[in-house]
Amino acid sequence: MPQDATIEIRHNPSLHYAALPPRRHGRGRPSRGKDPLDLNVTLRHNRLADELLLTAWMSGERTPRTGTHHAVLPMTGQAALRGAARLRTVWQKRLVRYQPAVYDTDGYDSAPVGGFPLADSADLSGLASVTGPLTDELAAEGFDLFDRLLDGTSPELNSLRAFLTDVLGGERSLRVSFDSDVYLPWPMLAIDPETGDNPWQAFLGHRHQVEQTGHSYVASQKQWKRRVPQPVTSLHTDSTLESVGRAPEVRKLLEERSSLTVCTESGPFLEALSGAVLDDDVMYFWCHGHFVSNGSAHPHLAVRLSDDRDIDAELVKRHRRRHREGTGRFAPFILLNACHTGQAADAPELEHLGKAFVSLGAEGVLGPQIEIPQVFATEYAYAFLELYLTGEHTAGEITRTLVHRFAEEFHNPLALAYSLHCGIDSTLEMAS
Repeated sequence: MPQDATIEIRHNPSLHYAALPPRRHGRGRPSRGKDPLDLNVTLRHNRLADELLLTAWMSGERTPRTGTHHAVLPMTGQAALRGAARLRTVWQKRLVRYQPAVYDTDGYDSAPVGGFPLADSADLSGLASVTGPLTDELAAEGFDLFDRLLDGTSPELNSLRAFLTDVLGGERSLRVSFDSDVYLPWPMLAIDPETGDNPWQAFLGHRHQVEQTGHSYVASQKQWKRRVPQPVTSLHTDSTLESVGRAPEVRKLLEERSSLTVCTESGPFLEALSGAVLDDDVMYFWCHGHFVSNGSAHPHLAVRLSDDRDIDAELVKRHRRRHREGTGRFAPFILLNACHTGQAADAPELEHLGKAFVSLGAEGVLGPQIEIPQVFATEYAYAFLELYLTGEHTAGEITRTLVHRFAEEFHNPLALAYSLHCGIDSTLEMAS
């Protein structure tokens, strides 16, 4: 009696040939003689075996034909998550909470006294003698995680490691998309800093435009035409933060360059989110982010405005559930300028806030991987929005530009802590 054969496809060697064409940039992007090449990396996690499969290939009109490289990694998914958590902790302790050594009269270490000098200002050029060695250390830590992720001796892994080392360490800047089940702080990872003269150039976020995608169903959107000549923006904030750093200047920038709505409590935000059409081109959250206990071993991320309601992934999805079938419009670029908002949950089953926004239709979400000093956060927000509101640059271009700017002008590596969740090619569509 004939029977149907059961076939399990573990790897599709024609995947890169069947992929969608490279995304086109929006209007207003400056023309260039050569666009950056595209590197695509997928990292799949077999949760039952806790096994990681990494696949990488190049795409784009000027891309050399290097084929597809894939290998099972010796590092488990849980080990990768622990490595990512450790790297974030090192950045937090060594950079944000840095305190100079204090010695007593006998020359012995004593407890530091005072605040955190590297968190008091965005401009650390006066402390370059401190941030220089710290940047060396952070680059070494970023390379350590990158190196351990690809450590192994199989022929497939040797080929994959050589390919990634070559393209990520090459002279050309790439547009890199990490489609990963395991969320890692990719801009903070690094190639071997010993191979170059400048440790800043070892970081992936310094060398390339980087985004993390991951599996996301994106809700279909209604066709929509701009009803006002200016971009539409919204500021969602905790009123206690309105005078911190450059926060007043950020608000003024939004008022002058866009049609701005300000929201300080969760009620009006959730009411607007429940409506069919949100005109927002940019949503800016300037508030507090924190992890909320939920009865499991893995607390989840939430943000809070001036009131005491936690806004998390499940809440925002619930308020747009009725518009999942293309009956609504929600396609903003979102800057989540609150602590940890660029970081995914420790457990895959816990939805990440940024991923939830993307699944609802957001073009991309940008947020920090660690607890960012408030003064720096306002400086970064002003610099990002000033460029994005021109409609002339993509989010990926801007994030890399700001890494360079803060490194060169301020000797501050914290721009590397900001991570794009989708949206590398997002650009503001200006009304004609």
